[in-house]
Amino acid sequence: MGLWSRLDARFGFRTDRGRIAAGTWREGAGLLAGVLAVLTLLWLFIEPYTHRELGPGTALFDARTFLAFVYLLFYAFAVIFIGISFYNLGARRWRDRGRPSGFAGLPLVLALVAGSVHWLQPRVADVMSIWYVVGADIAFASVLVWTIVELGFLPPREP
Repeated sequence: MGLWSRLDARFGFRTDRGRIAAGTWREGAGLLAGVLAVLTLLWLFIEPYTHRELGPGTALFDARTFLAFVYLLFYAFAVIFIGISFYNLGARRWRDRGRPSGFAGLPLVLALVAGSVHWLQPRVADVMSIWYVVGADIAFASVLVWTIVELGFLPPREP
């Protein structure tokens, strides 16, 4: 049985109401992770074009830089949309596990914190130790593994 036979296409990832099984959560989370991975790999390929010096002999407008920033705007919206979809998918699975659906936001918040300290630490290395980055990564990885095990492999709890 495919993902869209269990998740109605119009219902999809748009709401956090209801319950879903572990297999459905795995397929939906895998789909979201796959799309995010492809978009991120493309961003890693394009990102060097965003670093550009304006100096003598360089044109004011560079099409590659412009297109890289247009993709960054698209990428940011896609990441937000994927995060919302992941929350909705997780909330339904947490409910099926008999736990608060708010747990679905925990990996998302920790991913944002980890990403933020990865961005900030090199810019303020004299006041922010690398251990903040390591701690944020450990917290995010721990919650992500817990979420995958709990939602993707454990059976539903009785109501």
